[in-house]
Amino acid sequence: MATPTSCLSFPLLILSLLFSSTFDQISAVGFPINVWPKPTTFFWSHPQAKPLSPIFTIATPYHQYLTPAIERYRRQVLNEHHKPLVSPSVNLTSTTPLQTLTVSVTDLTTPLTHGVNESYALSIPAVGSTAYLKAETAWGAMRGLESFSQLVWGDPLRVASELYIYDSPLFEHRGVMLDTSRNFYGVSDLLRLINAMGMNKLNVFHWHITDSHSFPLVLPSEPDLAGKGSYGEEMKYSPEDVQRVVEFGLERGVRVLPEVDMPAHTGSWAEAYPEIVACANMFWWPAGSAWADRLASEPGTGQLNPLNAKTYEIIKNILRDITTMFPEPFYHGGADEIIPGCWKANPSIQAFMDDNGTLSQLLEIFVNSTFPYIVSLNRTVVYWEDVLLDAEIKVNPSFLPPENTILQTWNNGPNNTKKIVSSGYRAIVSSSDFYYLDCGHGDFLGNDSQYNQPPGSDQGNGGSWCGPFKTWQTIYNYDITYGLSEEEAKLVLGGEVALWSEQADSTVLDPRIWPRTSAMAEALWSGNRDETGMKRYAEATDRLNEWRYRMVTRGIAAEPIQPLWCIRNPGMCNTVNPF
Repeated sequence: MATPTSCLSFPLLILSLLFSSTFDQISAVGFPINVWPKPTTFFWSHPQAKPLSPIFTIATPYHQYLTPAIERYRRQVLNEHHKPLVSPSVNLTSTTPLQTLTVSVTDLTTPLTHGVNESYALSIPAVGSTAYLKAETAWGAMRGLESFSQLVWGDPLRVASELYIYDSPLFEHRGVMLDTSRNFYGVSDLLRLINAMGMNKLNVFHWHITDSHSFPLVLPSEPDLAGKGSYGEEMKYSPEDVQRVVEFGLERGVRVLPEVDMPAHTGSWAEAYPEIVACANMFWWPAGSAWADRLASEPGTGQLNPLNAKTYEIIKNILRDITTMFPEPFYHGGADEIIPGCWKANPSIQAFMDDNGTLSQLLEIFVNSTFPYIVSLNRTVVYWEDVLLDAEIKVNPSFLPPENTILQTWNNGPNNTKKIVSSGYRAIVSSSDFYYLDCGHGDFLGNDSQYNQPPGSDQGNGGSWCGPFKTWQTIYNYDITYGLSEEEAKLVLGGEVALWSEQADSTVLDPRIWPRTSAMAEALWSGNRDETGMKRYAEATDRLNEWRYRMVTRGIAAEPIQPLWCIRNPGMCNTVNPF
């Protein structure tokens, strides 16, 4: 990643020194117009604006994905005519309108992969008709274009001027995980999600495509998996759909990371191949059984049988297709929530155990039969943390070389992150205590007696295992490297919010995700603290109100975080008394 020091080589910095006044970095509190996520360096000591020409153009060399992004942003800048909730108090200069944004990219050949340089520098002088955007890569240029678009508003159009930004992210992995198995989302929903991710400078769409409930992905080598395991003909993703999603993401700087969860969460496979799936279509928690003897942690049973050779024939076909359809160098292999009772219900596995085999050895057989093959396809393997940290079924670390393995944590907050990185593994943080967007909406069991409590009873978490609801402030304030040493923190790649879809579908997709995910986007891009080291959630509130409103005008149905009255009456919705 480029550092602020490397920015000194940019011609833009020289240009910025030619501005009519000296620049001092100031807090965003005083800015009449803002960029979300807040840039790491933002110089605008004398806020002013200039007209934007109605024939405004963006000049740049050709790039397969940057060129369509530039045309998209040019149209947006000219047509959006954003009207902020609070009219910016900015001096409108009578200088020549801004006619051109000149974009220069040092390396147009760098592909979109983990760790790609996303830095950019943006200079909008007070004098002259040209602004300048400089980036090391096309992907950094896209981040700069988004920032520029947020600095344009009004009718007639105006743009912030005498301004200089240098910007780069704190964390390289900033993502959203969406489960499309429990409930189906149309391709248009996925595209809208990715579009909003680009607006928020997020860069990874983690697509949890399949699970026990449905298998919606059409695979050329294994057509029966979706043919029999999907919810129906209208609830499938064809290879053409996948290509559209992937290309759409590339035009917005968003990688598409596929997950086909296994060996657990595979009940939908049994519609096509019942012989390779243990405990398929059985009742998830048999009557009279202890919780420890359940077959699954929620309705929808099924785990692959690692002792059946055909299991690996099917898996290899799936993996070949996946790596052809998704160019992303990371592949998510799942490996979470392997339930002992399910495997024990299978006769061949029970015989294995009767011969002194253990369930952890069974998982090691599975990993040893699949992990090397995934690596041979030039993929880095991402697993949920359970594969190494589960209390009952886990592999010996020797089966998972850290150079080829990334672990995604979702339990026990910073404690499990610490366990992962202290063992030498890279980590992606998705703590359910902070980043699970489905929490706080109860549960989906049809006859759950915990909802039938006498009036006055303690409602606890309202039936949600990971309740309460994760507010945007909770998400914004989470420090994903909390409790880690400096060296350990280097192994944290970033984070992902997660929307599991037992109780979500396209009708609630936008408000479940936005603007709470915007909170994570800023925390992972430029941090959640101000220049003095204090948490800046209070200062972020007005900015997020404005940003949420702008997302809504751009077609994203983000939920409100306050009454409109609050932003129209600054400070009146705060408290001067501690809780």
